[in-house]
Amino acid sequence: MTIANPKADNTVVMTKPGCQPKCGNVSIPYPFGIGEGCSLDSNIYGFGYSVMCNTSYDPPKPLYMYTSAFNLDTEILGISDTEIRIKTTLIEKCYRKSYADSTLNASAHETPFMVSQTKNRVFAVGCNTTGLALMQLYGTRMNYTGTCHSQCDTRNKVIEGSCTGSGCCSTPIPKGVYAMYGNVTSNLNEVWQFNPCSYTFTAETDSFKFSALDLVDMHRKGREVLSVVIDWAIGTETCIEAQKNPSTYQCHGNTSCVDPINNPGYRCVCHEGYEGNPYLQPGCQDINECEDGKNNLCTNICTNTIGSYDCSCPDGISGDGRKDGSRCIVAKHEFPILGVTLGVGLGLLAFLLIDSSCLYLIIHKRKLMKYRKIYFEQNGGLLLKQKLSSNEIGADSTKIFSPEDLELATNNYDESLILGRGGFGTVYKGTLSDNRIVAIKKSQVVDQSQIEQFINELVILSQINHRNVVKLLGCCLETEVPLLVYEYVSNGTLYQYIHHNDGMFSNSWKNLLRIASEISNALAYLHSSASIPIIHRDMKSTNVLLDESYTAKVSDFGASRLVPLDQTHLNTRVQGTFGYLDPEYFRTSQLTDKSDVYSFGVVLIELLTGEKALSFERSQQQRTLANYFISLLEVNNFSHLLGSRVLNDGNPEHVLAVAELAKKCLNAKGEDRPTMKQVAAKLEGLRSLEKDAHQANHEDSENVPVEVDRDLYAVPLMSSYSTTSSFDYSGQNSLSTNMTGPR
Repeated sequence: MTIANPKADNTVVMTKPGCQPKCGNVSIPYPFGIGEGCSLDSNIYGFGYSVMCNTSYDPPKPLYMYTSAFNLDTEILGISDTEIRIKTTLIEKCYRKSYADSTLNASAHETPFMVSQTKNRVFAVGCNTTGLALMQLYGTRMNYTGTCHSQCDTRNKVIEGSCTGSGCCSTPIPKGVYAMYGNVTSNLNEVWQFNPCSYTFTAETDSFKFSALDLVDMHRKGREVLSVVIDWAIGTETCIEAQKNPSTYQCHGNTSCVDPINNPGYRCVCHEGYEGNPYLQPGCQDINECEDGKNNLCTNICTNTIGSYDCSCPDGISGDGRKDGSRCIVAKHEFPILGVTLGVGLGLLAFLLIDSSCLYLIIHKRKLMKYRKIYFEQNGGLLLKQKLSSNEIGADSTKIFSPEDLELATNNYDESLILGRGGFGTVYKGTLSDNRIVAIKKSQVVDQSQIEQFINELVILSQINHRNVVKLLGCCLETEVPLLVYEYVSNGTLYQYIHHNDGMFSNSWKNLLRIASEISNALAYLHSSASIPIIHRDMKSTNVLLDESYTAKVSDFGASRLVPLDQTHLNTRVQGTFGYLDPEYFRTSQLTDKSDVYSFGVVLIELLTGEKALSFERSQQQRTLANYFISLLEVNNFSHLLGSRVLNDGNPEHVLAVAELAKKCLNAKGEDRPTMKQVAAKLEGLRSLEKDAHQANHEDSENVPVEVDRDLYAVPLMSSYSTTSSFDYSGQNSLSTNMTGPR
């Protein structure tokens, strides 16, 4: 669509009459506008479409007016019929200089606009640098974390013009992102002489080409302006919803309404054969294609029609008059043999078509088999077969499924069967030929350099048989990306249980303690009892599933890593979820089993409090639940943060013991955190005390009627109680916290 309103003199009108059409070098088409009444009424749609023209610059610069949408000084570089291009914000960290950890990188907050999934990426520039972007997804309470790592220790190892991890790296953006917060960490001690600063930013892929000079200064003179593409639309209603209210519907005459792929809201486009601004009255106008030979395919006579045109030939000349047709040909008397020849030719053509169809099917089948073989080999199938035939695992441990098996199980990957999406792939619900219900995980990408590691992990995971770990049943490697088949767990995630529980199951203290104990037992098993220790690497409440009896099962090992028996840590690219991510791992890139301990600590306080691990409704200092919880715990003021079930059901001493345990798990230094084996033992011990207390109370109640005071938190705890008396592994003093609260 061209935003233009043709007039008799062929000039174009992009804006409302009397409104400023440009700001500096940037055209401002309606529904955007400069000045009162020149843009779409935000009082109707609740969103700002107006633009401010800052004339203090030469030339003037357009800025987006809706201050809570983009940064207050966000410069608009261009507006088209579907996109806004805005200037990129750089987040930087320089050698021996301090900067804010988190900065708004790109946002369409409180607008119907989205950060373009297809045209932008998150970049990080610098040696020994990790760029992280926290992305908020529209219409959900979920956040997505994207990271990339760039490694180089000398200037010679920097690859000019490449963003593949040596001086520069990048990561894609998922669909539906409306706000992004960036963070950059780096170790410049050894490289500062040629790389004094590291940067992370979101940018349009085509606007950024990495140069080694970027390591010296991204702000240098002559550096191209970097842009971010924001997809825009009208309001938040779909076409069907918007058309129900003619007074606010924005598509005028000779237009069609379309629903964007990446956005809420709708867009208007001119019908074929029409042009103009579909958002301005009277709408799109007919194009006279015959006035311009480039707009029509006629060879001789062109006749304009409403919305189209017709081609014809002069009298006495045959043909359709089109350049892509039979054109105009002077008729000749042909000998009747033409008809005979045509008939024979058609018969021969039919025979050839049938023969070629059979040949095509044979070639297509062979090509399909060839591709399957290629995929199977590049996904590590030969290595897996070797391990299956060896004594490493039994033949029945891992089933290799065919693509047809899983296509049939998921009704050809029907979107209605999607159970969830994550950073590593999409999970579908499937039904196998033997009527078993399974979860089928379709990976997004496969790293060819990590195939052997992937197969090793698949082999190890297939041998895990723990009641609190989701069982891996098999895989399919004959597709472009690997497919993993897991047991199906029916009652959703722990995240849903904590934050969206509709009362189907009681969040009692007893159940919360049981679930925490089950998760800790699973992680302790992975760390200590598996044949090769496994670090989960992305422990969070959305990666804990609940079965029909609400037993916890740890899932999603897409980021997991095996730890060789002779090592205590691994140097890896930082992966995880902001809010659960171990800050020591994030800072050093050294992954240990204590990273899982930190993430479990966050899940533990999520269970205790019912609060989310990351909330933008809290202040900057309290945005992560870990910081919020510890700050309140240290001033003896966290009882109001506890969930109602914990307050009503929990023994105060046991609740405090769990809170102290969570605090120790969240210690800034990994070496000062307990092991998962110690954590599991502590929680199991508390469960035993709860059972003993319940049994004693039950026996007493049979003999003596007792009136119980339910307001346990109105009095201080027993001063003689110490949480480390039976479980002291850190050497730290236990908290003497009095949990008091309103009656």
